[in-house]
Amino acid sequence: MNSTFRLYRRKKGGRYYLHDARTGKQQSLGTADKGQAERLLHAKKEAQLQPAVNLQIARAYLMASDPMINKRDWQHVMDHIITTKTGSNQIRWVQAAKDHAFKPILHLPLLQTFAEQLFKVLESGTVATNVYLRRIHNFAVDMNWLPWPIIPKKQWPKVTYKTKRAITLEEHQRIIEREKNTERRAYYQLAWHLGASQTDLANLHAEDVDWQDKIISFERAKVRWRGVQPPMVRFGTEVEQILMDLPHTGPLFPYLRSVRSGDRATEFKQRCAGLGIHGVSLHSYRYAWAERAKVCGYPERFAQQALGHNSKAVHRAYARKAKVIVPTLEEYEKVYRDGKVIPMDMQQATAAGSVQVVNKTD
Repeated sequence: MNSTFRLYRRKKGGRYYLHDARTGKQQSLGTADKGQAERLLHAKKEAQLQPAVNLQIARAYLMASDPMINKRDWQHVMDHIITTKTGSNQIRWVQAAKDHAFKPILHLPLLQTFAEQLFKVLESGTVATNVYLRRIHNFAVDMNWLPWPIIPKKQWPKVTYKTKRAITLEEHQRIIEREKNTERRAYYQLAWHLGASQTDLANLHAEDVDWQDKIISFERAKVRWRGVQPPMVRFGTEVEQILMDLPHTGPLFPYLRSVRSGDRATEFKQRCAGLGIHGVSLHSYRYAWAERAKVCGYPERFAQQALGHNSKAVHRAYARKAKVIVPTLEEYEKVYRDGKVIPMDMQQATAAGSVQVVNKTD
């Protein structure tokens, strides 16, 4: 087999270049030294003529610096990642490692893995497979267990989640009417009024409720370690009535707090299936809260504080999803003439994003 590479030197700069007769591509060798250029040419020819042999040579060099590099498989990488996680994050990784799509590569050495094998895993798996496989792959690269990425960053298939929707008031009411367990019914009712994540809501304690100022304060599990100020949400009469039927000391939801988040989600899904409600999950309560807030003119900064500044529910509702019907100016003028509306100055109105409605006589 004849080599397709040819060495030549440019007059300008005096550097040597390689010309690939097969593709027509020209590559600078970055040197003006003829001896060094010839060695690089020889290496290119060797790589073309003996790719299998050169792969073995590369492995031999790598093993000299890391004796374990030829023995590590993908199961080893997963096990090591799991040991670095704690709490619920570790539980998620343990569950992710059980994905059947990973089975063909679990005991495949890292250095003997090709991109086609990883793509087959992605094709047979789900969105979660894509998310976790790229994390596992990138972890191996960062640890220098892989000398180079098997799949370049830009070539990974895009992670595309299924469209999520908010639960409707009618669906929520049907679930509440059918739910006989008082703890679960109160849990779903507070999810509707507070929009909290299922884990944050389940971990609420009676001590998180300030009855004097009517405020609920709860820490978000995702940002607790960052020292972020927990959101404080004022509650109204409906929430007050729900809270009065819950324990006045300790956890508000003793049973739901003790089970895994996946079990809470499964229980809710079973109840929805029994009512013929599809396409919603416990997370749909957050989308519903955000969309309701948008429709009634609730300031976005308050919604961000309640649900989290990076909440996808807030972004979706305030950016494009929630439908808002603009009231007529005639109605607003009539209410103003009746003395029920005090217009805010332009700067304050812009900051709040809504019109303040109060009684002038108060």
